[in-house]
Amino acid sequence: MISTSEAFSILENLNYSKRVVELSLLEARNHVLAETVYSPINMPPFRQATMDGFAIALHDSLQYEIVGEVKAGDFFTNELKPGQAVKIFTGAAVPNSAQAVIQIEKVSVTNSDLFLQENIKPETNIRQLGAQITKDAVALEEGTFLNPAAIGFLTGLGITKVKVFQKPSVGIVVTGNELISAGENLPNGKVYESNTIMLQTALFDANFNTVSLYKVNDDFENTKSTLKKAINENDVVLVSGGISVGDYDFVGKALESLEVETLFYKVNQKPGKPLLVGKQNDKLIFALPGNPAASLTCFYVYVLPTLQRRSGIKHTYGSQLKKSLAHDFTVDNPRSQFLKAFIVDDEVTILSHQDSGMLNSFALANALVYVPNGNYQLSKGDKVSVYLI
Repeated sequence: MISTSEAFSILENLNYSKRVVELSLLEARNHVLAETVYSPINMPPFRQATMDGFAIALHDSLQYEIVGEVKAGDFFTNELKPGQAVKIFTGAAVPNSAQAVIQIEKVSVTNSDLFLQENIKPETNIRQLGAQITKDAVALEEGTFLNPAAIGFLTGLGITKVKVFQKPSVGIVVTGNELISAGENLPNGKVYESNTIMLQTALFDANFNTVSLYKVNDDFENTKSTLKKAINENDVVLVSGGISVGDYDFVGKALESLEVETLFYKVNQKPGKPLLVGKQNDKLIFALPGNPAASLTCFYVYVLPTLQRRSGIKHTYGSQLKKSLAHDFTVDNPRSQFLKAFIVDDEVTILSHQDSGMLNSFALANALVYVPNGNYQLSKGDKVSVYLI
């Protein structure tokens, strides 16, 4: 059995290839850039009015002659003489012969005569050519996560496709003769299977959408053949249950038979002690505990950071976030614990119902609090390590 820090270190030092694909910008959302993107244009590509008003060719008087209008999308080609003005709207191209834009609230108009309330300085209310970015400058660097703002920014530069790191495909293998699907009658000795949809939902929420599902009975050959299929068809395989040492837990034996290299098995933590992580070539296998809360805890702590790293996100294992404890808490456990918790502002409350088989408190949680093993007292206000979920 290894410590949580040892488990993190093993995963941190794994090397695996990252595949690169070219996608349309809409398809590339929530991916990570695999290339540095340079701007093909100046943005804005012209001097741009920042508000509604009048573009003016400056002279010594506060009175100007209105000689035209420029709407967004138009381009005024005539030359403005000093003392002339054109009405202009936000986002429109400022004529090259105009030196400033006076906002509409600071003028009065009589027929074609424009009267300024005050003098205005050159370049007022004008966004300069290339103010946001100049042609051939770096728009976004490799490794940038493509959120909605990044997608909008690249689209505004006229870019339609980018190269990104391909996200790993994930297979979920659920084991257990005692499991039946929700909606069926519940015979004695059976329980409804929830880990599949729980893990699938967690993957979808984290924007990993290429997910395949597999079901096996508690039988060695069936377990082995299904695991082989799942490993062949996916980059990362999550196995729910069957990893303990019971007579009908065949996952470990099946993985060994398939020559999966065990990176570690059993972590000194609660919940999630019987976690196994294995590797076959470039494929990773996480054999998660069958208890729902333990399975989901291991997903957030170990699986999700791995998927993010394989997708190009620079993610480290182990919590870097500290929050103040909202109450006293006694730690008395030989294993380190990941405790379901709820954060409000800068304070975190550890919830009740911490049993590894219970999801009711997990449904209310927005964080996990990590407390190292030992026998000691935490006081209200103490800083604790927190994982956001």
